[in-house]
Amino acid sequence: MLGAGPQATSAIADVVNFGLYTGGGCHKIKSSSLKVTMVKVYKPGKVAIVLQGRQAGHKVVVIKQLDDGSKERPYPHAIVAGIERYPRKVTRRMGQKKVQRRSKVKPFIKVINYSHLFPTRYALELETLKGAVTVDSFKEPSQREDAKKNIKKLLEERYTSGKNKWFFQPLRF
Repeated sequence: MLGAGPQATSAIADVVNFGLYTGGGCHKIKSSSLKVTMVKVYKPGKVAIVLQGRQAGHKVVVIKQLDDGSKERPYPHAIVAGIERYPRKVTRRMGQKKVQRRSKVKPFIKVINYSHLFPTRYALELETLKGAVTVDSFKEPSQREDAKKNIKKLLEERYTSGKNKWFFQPLRF
């Protein structure tokens, strides 16, 4: 370090050595013994917003998180299910058939990098979603379509029951 005085080097040495006062004296802790663990933000059921790509701005629910990555994807990512087309507005004077048509949801399933997700404070408690989508369901198009059909049925049931209204409304900004 050019131009750094003795005070600067001693301050840096204090930071590097992690000197801690424990009453009897000053003990040094090696930096390799300190482990920094990240807080797990994306747990199954957590609602997030997609920031990049085709579904940017759409809400998703995390089905499975892979914090350490995998062989094919060596970065932290999550398997998510989201809403590509949100249900339309329903009023009292509409008939039952029209309400049924407007309550349809178009879902999507995707593997998304953590850096392209924005977590929210909301969560969905969908235990049945965990079994609907797995890592294997992305390998063949027919399995992917079956998974989407299962998710569509589950999300539409959730919407008609009136729970988690915020999840089924598109973002407005």
